[in-house]
Amino acid sequence: MGKFAKKKDGDLPAVSTASLPDIVFMLLFFFMTVTTMKDSSLLVENTLPNASEIKKLEKKDRVIYIYVGKPTREYQKVFGTEPKIQLNDKFASVEEVGSYILAERAKKPQELQNVLTTALKVDKNANMGLIADIKQQLRKVNALKVNYTTYEGNAFNNLQ
Repeated sequence: MGKFAKKKDGDLPAVSTASLPDIVFMLLFFFMTVTTMKDSSLLVENTLPNASEIKKLEKKDRVIYIYVGKPTREYQKVFGTEPKIQLNDKFASVEEVGSYILAERAKKPQELQNVLTTALKVDKNANMGLIADIKQQLRKVNALKVNYTTYEGNAFNNLQ
Protein backbone atom coordinates (compact mmCIF):
# COMPACT_ATOMS: atom_id res chain seq x y z
CA MET A 1 0.00 0.00 0.00
CA GLY A 2 1.19 3.47 -0.85
CA LYS A 3 1.43 6.31 1.52
CA PHE A 4 -0.34 9.59 0.85
CA ALA A 5 1.89 12.64 1.13
CA LYS A 6 0.46 15.59 2.93
CA LYS A 7 0.28 18.76 0.82
CA LYS A 8 2.17 21.74 2.18
CA ASP A 9 -0.03 24.70 3.03
CA GLY A 10 0.63 28.11 1.51
CA ASP A 11 2.19 27.08 -1.80
CA LEU A 12 0.70 29.00 -4.66
CA PRO A 13 1.06 27.86 -8.25
CA ALA A 14 3.31 29.98 -10.46
CA VAL A 15 1.60 32.81 -12.36
CA SER A 16 1.23 32.03 -16.02
CA THR A 17 2.68 34.78 -18.19
CA ALA A 18 1.51 33.28 -21.47
CA SER A 19 -1.31 35.83 -21.92
CA LEU A 20 0.79 38.84 -20.89
CA PRO A 21 1.82 39.84 -24.47
CA ASP A 22 -1.85 39.74 -25.53
CA ILE A 23 -2.80 42.11 -22.75
CA VAL A 24 0.05 44.49 -23.59
CA PHE A 25 -0.96 44.61 -27.26
CA MET A 26 -4.60 45.19 -26.38
CA LEU A 27 -3.60 48.17 -24.23
CA LEU A 28 -1.33 49.45 -26.98
CA PHE A 29 -4.10 49.30 -29.59
CA PHE A 30 -6.55 50.92 -27.19
CA PHE A 31 -4.33 53.94 -26.60
CA MET A 32 -3.49 54.18 -30.29
CA THR A 33 -7.18 54.46 -31.18
CA VAL A 34 -8.32 56.88 -28.47
CA THR A 35 -5.39 59.30 -28.52
CA THR A 36 -5.81 62.50 -30.50
CA MET A 37 -3.06 64.84 -31.53
CA LYS A 38 -3.21 68.59 -31.18
CA ASP A 39 -3.74 70.32 -34.53
CA SER A 40 -1.97 73.58 -33.77
CA SER A 41 -0.15 75.31 -30.96
CA LEU A 42 -1.48 78.56 -29.58
CA LEU A 43 0.46 81.66 -30.62
CA VAL A 44 -1.96 84.12 -29.02
CA GLU A 45 -3.10 84.61 -25.45
CA ASN A 46 -6.61 83.27 -25.31
CA THR A 47 -8.63 83.89 -22.15
CA LEU A 48 -12.14 83.00 -23.22
CA PRO A 49 -15.09 84.97 -21.86
CA ASN A 50 -17.88 83.51 -19.73
CA ALA A 51 -21.42 82.94 -20.97
CA SER A 52 -24.52 81.55 -19.32
CA GLU A 53 -26.40 80.20 -22.37
CA ILE A 54 -23.99 77.79 -24.02
CA LYS A 55 -24.31 74.72 -26.20
CA LYS A 56 -21.57 72.17 -26.77
CA LEU A 57 -20.57 71.40 -30.35
CA GLU A 58 -21.27 67.75 -31.01
CA LYS A 59 -18.99 66.93 -33.92
CA LYS A 60 -15.51 68.45 -33.82
CA ASP A 61 -14.66 67.33 -37.37
CA ARG A 62 -17.12 69.91 -38.71
CA VAL A 63 -15.45 72.89 -37.05
CA ILE A 64 -12.87 75.35 -38.42
CA TYR A 65 -11.10 77.32 -35.67
CA ILE A 66 -9.97 80.95 -35.79
CA TYR A 67 -8.04 82.26 -32.77
CA VAL A 68 -7.92 85.96 -31.87
CA GLY A 69 -5.87 87.53 -29.10
CA LYS A 70 -2.70 89.39 -28.36
CA PRO A 71 0.50 87.48 -29.19
CA THR A 72 2.21 85.50 -26.45
CA ARG A 73 5.32 86.96 -24.82
CA GLU A 74 7.75 85.31 -27.23
CA TYR A 75 5.98 86.86 -30.26
CA GLN A 76 5.26 90.31 -28.79
CA LYS A 77 8.70 91.63 -29.82
CA VAL A 78 7.95 90.90 -33.47
CA PHE A 79 4.16 91.41 -33.69
CA GLY A 80 3.46 93.89 -30.87
CA THR A 81 0.73 93.68 -28.26
CA GLU A 82 -2.33 94.42 -30.41
CA PRO A 83 -4.73 91.48 -30.92
CA LYS A 84 -3.83 89.29 -33.91
CA ILE A 85 -5.56 86.53 -35.85
CA GLN A 86 -4.11 83.01 -35.76
CA LEU A 87 -5.02 80.56 -38.52
CA ASN A 88 -3.54 77.10 -37.92
CA ASP A 89 0.07 77.75 -36.82
CA LYS A 90 0.63 81.24 -38.23
CA PHE A 91 -0.47 84.80 -37.76
CA ALA A 92 -2.68 86.18 -40.50
CA SER A 93 -4.35 89.39 -41.60
CA VAL A 94 -8.10 89.90 -41.89
CA GLU A 95 -7.89 89.56 -45.69
CA GLU A 96 -6.48 86.02 -45.39
CA VAL A 97 -9.48 84.71 -43.41
CA GLY A 98 -11.66 84.13 -46.49
CA SER A 99 -9.05 82.15 -48.38
CA TYR A 100 -8.26 80.14 -45.24
CA ILE A 101 -11.92 79.15 -44.84
CA LEU A 102 -12.15 78.15 -48.51
CA ALA A 103 -8.96 76.06 -48.23
CA GLU A 104 -10.15 74.32 -45.06
CA ARG A 105 -13.56 73.71 -46.62
CA ALA A 106 -11.90 72.09 -49.64
CA LYS A 107 -10.01 69.67 -47.37
CA LYS A 108 -13.25 68.30 -45.90
CA PRO A 109 -15.38 65.59 -47.55
CA GLN A 110 -18.07 66.81 -49.92
CA GLU A 111 -20.96 65.86 -47.62
CA LEU A 112 -19.50 67.96 -44.76
CA GLN A 113 -18.71 71.11 -46.75
CA ASN A 114 -22.19 72.59 -46.34
CA VAL A 115 -22.46 71.90 -42.61
CA LEU A 116 -19.14 73.37 -41.43
CA THR A 117 -19.11 75.74 -38.46
CA THR A 118 -16.53 78.45 -37.93
CA ALA A 119 -15.57 78.67 -34.25
CA LEU A 120 -14.09 81.95 -33.11
CA LYS A 121 -11.91 81.52 -30.04
CA VAL A 122 -11.57 85.16 -29.11
CA ASP A 123 -9.73 86.56 -26.11
CA LYS A 124 -12.10 88.47 -23.87
CA ASN A 125 -9.92 91.59 -24.15
CA ALA A 126 -9.88 91.65 -27.98
CA ASN A 127 -11.57 94.61 -29.62
CA MET A 128 -14.88 94.09 -31.39
CA GLY A 129 -13.73 95.92 -34.54
CA LEU A 130 -11.40 93.06 -35.44
CA ILE A 131 -14.20 90.55 -34.84
CA ALA A 132 -16.55 92.53 -37.10
CA ASP A 133 -13.90 92.52 -39.85
CA ILE A 134 -13.52 88.74 -39.52
CA LYS A 135 -17.29 88.29 -39.72
CA GLN A 136 -17.37 90.40 -42.92
CA GLN A 137 -14.77 88.10 -44.48
CA LEU A 138 -16.80 85.06 -43.42
CA ARG A 139 -19.89 86.52 -45.08
CA LYS A 140 -17.97 87.02 -48.34
CA VAL A 141 -17.15 83.29 -48.54
CA ASN A 142 -20.63 82.25 -47.34
CA ALA A 143 -19.41 80.81 -44.02
CA LEU A 144 -22.51 81.87 -42.12
CA LYS A 145 -22.46 79.34 -39.25
CA VAL A 146 -20.39 81.09 -36.60
CA ASN A 147 -19.79 79.88 -33.07
CA TYR A 148 -18.17 81.88 -30.27
CA THR A 149 -16.25 79.59 -27.95
CA THR A 150 -16.70 80.47 -24.27
CA TYR A 151 -16.52 79.08 -20.78
CA GLU A 152 -19.67 78.38 -18.83
CA GLY A 153 -20.24 80.97 -16.14
CA ASN A 154 -21.76 84.30 -15.29
CA ALA A 155 -21.47 86.73 -18.22
CA PHE A 156 -21.18 89.69 -15.83
CA ASN A 157 -17.76 88.38 -14.75
CA ASN A 158 -16.45 89.55 -18.15
CA LEU A 159 -16.91 93.19 -17.12
CA GLN A 160 -14.28 93.02 -14.39
